[in-house]
Amino acid sequence: MLENDKMYEALGISKEVCAYGRYILEGLKERFLQIDEIAEYNQMKVIKAMQEAKVSEACLLGTTGYGYNDLGRDTLESVYANIFHTQDALVRPQITCGTHALAVALSSCLRPGDELLSPVGKPYDTLEEVIGIRPAKGSLAEYGVTYRQVDLLEDGSFDYEQIKKAVNDRTKMVTIQRSKGYQTRPTLSVEKIGELIAFLKSIKPDLICMVDNCYGEFVEKTEPAEAGADMVVGSLIKNPGGGLAPTGGYIAGKKGCIENAACRLTSPGLAKEVGASLGILPSFYQGLFLAPTVTAGALKGAVFAANLYEPLGFAVIPGAKEERHDIIQAITFGVPEGVAAFCKGIQAAAPVDSFVTPEPWDMPGYDSKVIMAAGAFVSGSSIELSADGPMKPPYAVYFQGGLTWCHAKFGIMKSLQQLLDDRVISYAQLPYTTIS
Repeated sequence: MLENDKMYEALGISKEVCAYGRYILEGLKERFLQIDEIAEYNQMKVIKAMQEAKVSEACLLGTTGYGYNDLGRDTLESVYANIFHTQDALVRPQITCGTHALAVALSSCLRPGDELLSPVGKPYDTLEEVIGIRPAKGSLAEYGVTYRQVDLLEDGSFDYEQIKKAVNDRTKMVTIQRSKGYQTRPTLSVEKIGELIAFLKSIKPDLICMVDNCYGEFVEKTEPAEAGADMVVGSLIKNPGGGLAPTGGYIAGKKGCIENAACRLTSPGLAKEVGASLGILPSFYQGLFLAPTVTAGALKGAVFAANLYEPLGFAVIPGAKEERHDIIQAITFGVPEGVAAFCKGIQAAAPVDSFVTPEPWDMPGYDSKVIMAAGAFVSGSSIELSADGPMKPPYAVYFQGGLTWCHAKFGIMKSLQQLLDDRVISYAQLPYTTIS
């Protein structure tokens, strides 16, 4: 038995699962080299941006109270603008999560009588109440903003004919969700996003195109603003926080858009001038510094998961051989027991709360019970090893994160082991388990 296998066995992984995992990894060497090459490029991009902004030790000191003249905060925002190729950025601990960042971006640009268009189908569940698809206090709908949606075609491509019909005089803003959310559709590449934005602006040049960039940062060498996005939005407890940011979000984009967002986040007239950093800046800077390599580890985990589960007969999106444009891996089990077992395995692989059993619950912002596995150092951090999914057909689970590739690998093998232990699948279904 290999030395590493003994350690895995001590953590509850059978020799059959170890052997199967080794077999799968043999075929992924070239893919992993490609991921490392992108990570190296993005690492240099981050260092270059920090050097050009003259990040200094003084930038790591925080402010209190109003936060006037916060050198570290203002410098960090210039670093983000550089990395994301935008005119300006808003990077704040006062942005509580990705949904909050999106809500700020949307509400800052839309006014009563305007219409919001999603040309990529249904948005992520928590945005439904922000928009007013599901009634909620303070939604855009309550303020007289209407919403229109064009679904993707069956093959996952854009329905350009219907999009053209949907754009009208009242269409002010377009929201483009890069990642799939709780859907079984392809994640959008930066190139595809650029094609869509170019088409939209050919119809109406003054459209504000916002991209929900959650889970996509540093997966490619380019970011959506380079493809024409006016606003790019994300969470710091996902990719760009590198696992160190304890909270926060970002909005990067054109100067006028960021000024609007800042006025919505703080107050008209105050905008970006206020907002104390409260000693949180070292984790923001260092997390961003680590983000390209942390994202690469999570991406390897997603590729490994797809290649591990696809031969077992489960539908995986993206497919095992497909290109990647975010860190999320969807696996469809078809039965609730599969989703539950997978999440139990991920939880059992965690460094924090590994002894806890995840249970479905009525999570705020969702229309069905959701099960979540996340034994994280930062609560809710989905750049850390985590998995979740709604307990409804087609019973798909969404796996993401892993601060290191080694941890992501262990988590995936633990999830498979849990499926075997719970008899959702049998050892007879495992191919290549005799590989030594």
